[in-house]
Amino acid sequence: MSTLKLDNFEMKGNSMAAGFWGKKIGMTQTFTEDKAVPVTVINASDWFVTQVKSNEKDGYEAVQLGCLKEKFVPNYDKQKFINEWIKKPQQYFSILKEIRTSSEGAQVGEPFSWGSLIKPGEYVDVFGKTIGKGFAGAVKRYGFRGGRGSHGSKLGRKPGSMGSYRSQGRVIKGKKLAGHMGTKQRVVRSLEVVKVDPDTNIILVKGSVPGKSGSLLFIRKQG
Repeated sequence: MSTLKLDNFEMKGNSMAAGFWGKKIGMTQTFTEDKAVPVTVINASDWFVTQVKSNEKDGYEAVQLGCLKEKFVPNYDKQKFINEWIKKPQQYFSILKEIRTSSEGAQVGEPFSWGSLIKPGEYVDVFGKTIGKGFAGAVKRYGFRGGRGSHGSKLGRKPGSMGSYRSQGRVIKGKKLAGHMGTKQRVVRSLEVVKVDPDTNIILVKGSVPGKSGSLLFIRKQG
């Protein structure tokens, strides 16, 4: 479970939040001033307060939030929280995140609306894990050109020379070779918020973001 210090977003009462979480739905396009704009659709709905921590009981103030699993979303009344969810959070929530913030005014079971925290025209930084590509060679992993396709070249898609230490049985540290590609934590900065739907907590940001459809994203407001 990750813990984040909060300093930018207004949550409830006097508490503040550094950002919010959402799931990447995919990419599409929308029209702004008669221009087609590529956007990423982020779903920030179905988050609930699952636990409230205080200085008296836990030694620090924080709020734990849970994202309800998709199979339970159609089966609950938006105005009613089921207490069974709290008793078995691992069974009903796909994600649990804890944020360091003032717990004053927060109540277990209340839905948490991220859509009201940002407005169209603002800029955000989006964090996520890149798509995993498995084991990849140097050409795909680092964009090596490879050998020429004629005149008897036998290099093909090999990485090339290992360096001057090869005679000593060593390879220079940091040499770009084949290996696991993807699943790295990355951030795309200064993405414009094109549209926000507070009712459904759907957010459209201009451009692409790390990860595949359904992956978890952290959205941080700039400024």
